[in-house]
Amino acid sequence: MNKIKQIITITCLTVFIVSCKNIKETKAQEIVSLKNAFKENFYIGTAINEGQINEADTIVTNLISKEFNSITAENIMKSMFIHPYKDTFDFKLTDKYIAFGEKYNMFIHGHTLVWHSQLAPWFSEIKDSTEMVVALENHIKTIVGRYKGRIGSWDVVNEALNEDGTLRKSVFLDAMDDHYLALAFKLAAEADPNVDLYYNDYNMTNPDKRNGAIKMIKKIQEQGIKVDGVGMQGHWGLEKPSLEDIEKSILDYASLGVKVAITELDINVLPNPFELVGAEVSQRFKNSEKMNPYPTSLPDSVQTKLAKRYESIFELFLKHQDKISRVTFWGVYDGQSWLNDWPIAGRTNYPLLFDKNLQPKPAYKSVLSLKTNQPTK
Repeated sequence: MNKIKQIITITCLTVFIVSCKNIKETKAQEIVSLKNAFKENFYIGTAINEGQINEADTIVTNLISKEFNSITAENIMKSMFIHPYKDTFDFKLTDKYIAFGEKYNMFIHGHTLVWHSQLAPWFSEIKDSTEMVVALENHIKTIVGRYKGRIGSWDVVNEALNEDGTLRKSVFLDAMDDHYLALAFKLAAEADPNVDLYYNDYNMTNPDKRNGAIKMIKKIQEQGIKVDGVGMQGHWGLEKPSLEDIEKSILDYASLGVKVAITELDINVLPNPFELVGAEVSQRFKNSEKMNPYPTSLPDSVQTKLAKRYESIFELFLKHQDKISRVTFWGVYDGQSWLNDWPIAGRTNYPLLFDKNLQPKPAYKSVLSLKTNQPTK
């Protein structure tokens, strides 16, 4: 009898040890992608373009589905594409975008409802405030209502501020003064009461612009209209903005009682003209050898700087994970980055975690190491 008990005990211990080993192996296997590594902290997202929405390249699709659990539409939801004429909406690509996110069980972000750029031309013809109210109501309620319960958050208003914190001149401001801001959030909330509503902008770490954003959001909140979050576009460089400025901005926006999303994240490794202001897409400058120093590959020294920069930034994000809802890269890999053509066309930039061949860069490994406790190489 004792021998039988001994056999049973040994068998149970063996099963237990094997089970523990399998659990450890499973956990190890789970932490081999960005989305799994940071799943307890915040969503890890990427902006996807038309080809990626259509799953034109299986390798790219596999990379997106493996590494990311949140998506943003890079261009197709901007008004010139989704609402090209006053009485015409085109939901073909947007429907595919939503289907893509649902297929791969992703958090889906809508970008963007009200923006002065990539604007449907018919909006620019509106001069009367009453007519603009009607146009915005039709635009916002039709789009948000169509995807009610399927989209998790929206950039309701995008880039409405100048660098000094004042309101940017636009067809919306001209027609309605600043009333269009509160109206846009009000209409979006009416169309989908449960969706998170964000204000999104670049250079949100700059003190003047930050103060302007806070003032603007407070004014909307004081009217009893909800703003759920601030999107801080992460079009940053190897040295600027400072980690201190990024941290202060996260804390200041969170003090409004809203979520903070790090949106459009990419790190520019190339020099830029001194006349460059922010990330305004209309700016263009001439190319030169000086402005395109790495046409074929990125030197190891700069790869190391990029990896360290990303590591430091993600360390900060983890420090304030209770305030951050999403971290979204502006593109999947270097080859598709908008920074190859902005603000100077024809350059080769290296701003993301995956290179033009879809291979993980040292920066990817440095970010992942924060969660796997493995040293970077």
